[in-house]
Amino acid sequence: MAHRTIKSGFHRLNERLNQFPQGAPPSEYLFKILSVLMNEKEARVMSALPIRPFSIQTASAALGMSKEDTEKVLTDLASRALLIDIESAEGERSFILPPPMAGFFEFSLMRIREDLDQRLLSELFYQYLNVEEDFVRDLFVTETKLGRIFVNEQALSTVNNLYILDYERTSEIIKKAAIIGIGMCYCRHKMSHLGKACDAPSEICMTFGNAASSLIKYGHAREVSALECMDLLEKAYDHNLVQIGENEQEGLPFICNCCGCCCEGLLAIKKFGTLNAINTTNFLPEILEVNCNGCGRCVLACPVGALKMVSQNDTNDKAIKKATLDEEICLGCGVCVRACNRGSIKLKPRNRRVITPVNSVHRIVLLSIEKGKLQNLIFDNRALYSHRAMAAILGAILKMPPIKQIMASEQMKSKYLAALVKNYK
Repeated sequence: MAHRTIKSGFHRLNERLNQFPQGAPPSEYLFKILSVLMNEKEARVMSALPIRPFSIQTASAALGMSKEDTEKVLTDLASRALLIDIESAEGERSFILPPPMAGFFEFSLMRIREDLDQRLLSELFYQYLNVEEDFVRDLFVTETKLGRIFVNEQALSTVNNLYILDYERTSEIIKKAAIIGIGMCYCRHKMSHLGKACDAPSEICMTFGNAASSLIKYGHAREVSALECMDLLEKAYDHNLVQIGENEQEGLPFICNCCGCCCEGLLAIKKFGTLNAINTTNFLPEILEVNCNGCGRCVLACPVGALKMVSQNDTNDKAIKKATLDEEICLGCGVCVRACNRGSIKLKPRNRRVITPVNSVHRIVLLSIEKGKLQNLIFDNRALYSHRAMAAILGAILKMPPIKQIMASEQMKSKYLAALVKNYK
């Protein structure tokens, strides 16, 4: 009789996480991270949960437990920021299993906690994310980006203000948010345990909507007003931090205020060079060489090393240095504009606008197609057996360019989907 290998709860959870579009490559360090965050039994529970929002009843059926016991288990996991707990206006609860990033990896370091060995966790995160490359490459080096850059609004001219849309403004996201939570910056908190953190402020990570509600409910973030959040944005501007949010127009769950020395996404840009890890803004710096005195302030401020000082000869054949820009790397964040005290840099619109997915469904479907995981999103998820969820996914597919629709149809092997795409045209 053939011997059947019994998988651990952590291996089962890893398989479940790999059904997310971005995935989580198996690694000795990943399993150590999971073992710090949860025990074997909890890993088995999480591995049985759907990868999209689910009700207590759905989880009860998946776990083979009573609704009362299921609710207790889910509440405990949410209290430790391993699940997102959502309560509707009618008082009905549902939960979300977040991906590792942006998700429960970050949540584990968004406050000082006594129930976790955060130093050990930080060391493990560093090995998995900063030393090994598989996870970060899968996360950031993709056609459909996980995150997008927000421009420093104080760097915009009156003319540039005509080219920027509301969803591209950090200030508009803050002002329109129904609820705002502030937590510790995961990246700088992690680096602080390794003795590598910079002196940028830490209590400045912004969350919105359902994610904020859940984190606030269990003490992983504190609720703030839009006014206080705007003050924190000003503080971030003063420290030359870059605003990075999830790559979608509607329902943005977070905006991080990032430094080039600690942020996973910005470090990925430096590591992988011109393979842009994050969607840029729709602006580029323009250097007015006649005003540039070669002081290098912009070079020091740039979070990804897109600016360099290059020697040039002036009319007297004397070598001088001027700032030069690598457009392939540039984020268009505008930090350099504010760093220059001579007015030598201004922002100009890019020749081609950057396209931002409409919402999380749109982005996840695009990424699922790119990663060959669309079938997981639809068929390997008990929570998506409703007409409403299926309609949302198919609606996102129908709005895609033709080549994406073809890829989706091929992955699904579905005559129904192919006919639907054809008839929609």
